[in-house]
Amino acid sequence: MNALTPGGKINQSLPIKAVRVAVLTISDTRDEESDTSGHILAERVKGAGHELAAKAIVPDDVEAIRKQVLGWVGEGVEAIVTTGGTGITGRDVTPEAIRPLFDKEIDGFSVIFHLISYQSVGLSTLQSRALAGIIKGVFVFCLPGSNGAVRDGWDKVISAQLDSRHGPCNMVELMPRLLEA
Repeated sequence: MNALTPGGKINQSLPIKAVRVAVLTISDTRDEESDTSGHILAERVKGAGHELAAKAIVPDDVEAIRKQVLGWVGEGVEAIVTTGGTGITGRDVTPEAIRPLFDKEIDGFSVIFHLISYQSVGLSTLQSRALAGIIKGVFVFCLPGSNGAVRDGWDKVISAQLDSRHGPCNMVELMPRLLEA
């Protein structure tokens, strides 16, 4: 057991299968220069041995979010990680945009994210509506927009599940079966 993956482990003797990951920042105020959480995610994706398939910024707008996510779903992207728009203010609409698109929601993601987040920010984790699911065979993870939340979400949850060497199981090994009928 290691600190990164309680109850699991990374078998370093195996090669990693690179996953095509897209990063989407959802914000009315950030641009390419000020998109620190998007940059952190992009660097983490590449640093983990994955391919950064795409990176974009869209405003806090349901239709803009859906258009970008659905565009990537049909382009060979295997996972999408969003940052921003998961809070509880009036402009935070990421869950409303993404949840109806899910073929399946990954309920445990929110639970685990909040457990990890609580260790960093305490009860402030209640202000997040982080979620994850599958859209047409593509994993979608929606994280809050803060740098700390992005680090916690990627480093302590998503990275292990997108690592084909993680045992006893990982999401990469399920990818070929996500569209089974």
